[in-house]
Amino acid sequence: MQFDSLNIIEPILKALKEEGYTTPTPIQAKAIPIVLEGTDLLGCAQTGTGKTAAFAIPILQLLSANKTYDKKRKIRSLIVTPTRELAIQIGESFNNYGRHTGLKCTVIFGGVNQYSQTSALQNGVDILVATPGRLLDLMNQRHITLKDIEIFVLDEADRMLDMGFIHDVKKLLLALPKKRQSLFFSATMPPEIVKLANTILENPSKVEVTPVSSTADTIKQFVYFVDKGNKNNLLVDILKDKDVKTALVFTRTKHGADKVVKVLVKANIKAEAIHGNKSQNARQRALSGFKAQTIRVLVATDIAARGIDVDDLEYVINYEIPNIAETYVHRIGRTGRAGANGTAFSFCDAEEKAYLKDIEKLISKKIPVIDNHAFPLMDHNPVKAAPQQQQRRGGSQHQRPKQQGAAAAPGKQRRWTGRPKTAGH
Repeated sequence: MQFDSLNIIEPILKALKEEGYTTPTPIQAKAIPIVLEGTDLLGCAQTGTGKTAAFAIPILQLLSANKTYDKKRKIRSLIVTPTRELAIQIGESFNNYGRHTGLKCTVIFGGVNQYSQTSALQNGVDILVATPGRLLDLMNQRHITLKDIEIFVLDEADRMLDMGFIHDVKKLLLALPKKRQSLFFSATMPPEIVKLANTILENPSKVEVTPVSSTADTIKQFVYFVDKGNKNNLLVDILKDKDVKTALVFTRTKHGADKVVKVLVKANIKAEAIHGNKSQNARQRALSGFKAQTIRVLVATDIAARGIDVDDLEYVINYEIPNIAETYVHRIGRTGRAGANGTAFSFCDAEEKAYLKDIEKLISKKIPVIDNHAFPLMDHNPVKAAPQQQQRRGGSQHQRPKQQGAAAAPGKQRRWTGRPKTAGH
């Protein structure tokens, strides 16, 4: 199937060809006709499946077919998404696909001065991409009204829930016209998300592509068993291989991301962190440098990484095993996109073995073990902190207490060769 078989108008087809896109992904092929019919849509699709184009293309076409000629453009479509990076990415997609339609799209998000955003709004926009906090703020300041919205999109709904935006979303829903088309996208569908979808959608069509429990066959997955204290050494050792041109490294916390960057920079490896405590400008500089390969390693937390879309990213490294199995699927889905090859390495210490077991149960496969590395796991039963110590550290049921890492294995250190020897576990 080609895009030109989906009854897409010529201005959008021309832009798609200029972007080098001819064949729709499965979610695009399924969702575009539904949205063009004006039907509400419930889409379940994980990161990297092409869902942005699945709603951007038909929205551009629907708005183009019914252009308004008011002196000031009204906001006719609203896309709400949880992170700044993702909002910027969606805005770029609308501008790329809609460059020949004459429609105007702008993006608003917090963490930066609002002047340029309010100026764009005053000049009039057709499509608004927004994060919840800044959107509500500008609505309260009367810079934005949602009374003319024809098409509403809630993107990354599960991450919206994780980030505590559910109350903001409910406030936004009260300001939307009852008569509208609504599109709802989420990578997972826990009961809370289904309940939220039911309050937004009316007789929706459902599209489900690539369930969260599956990982792309093009991604080679490996696990290293290593003591917590030697993860930095192992990471530096792997990055000595010049074939690893760029790598996206995941940590659980913002503080952890900053610490990893310091270790890499000390080892003369160009690295930057991207997380919620960084300014918007710093995050964009880091992402731009990573895309241009002037920064070799980008260290990210899960929430910040939702907006990272890098072509030909070959390596993802889980510095820490995620404590939610589905998160692992989202993380490694940053590589191996659009049929390209990808490699995912995971560093597993003794306390993370239970998380690894959950992941393997979810994806229904054993992840091969690399055992010919210089820092094998030595401390199989680390001493756990007492409950009161964990409470003083602000721990929770999803956090593991800190421990002192074991020393590297004695004897000659072996370099990682890029051709891992694997063993079952």
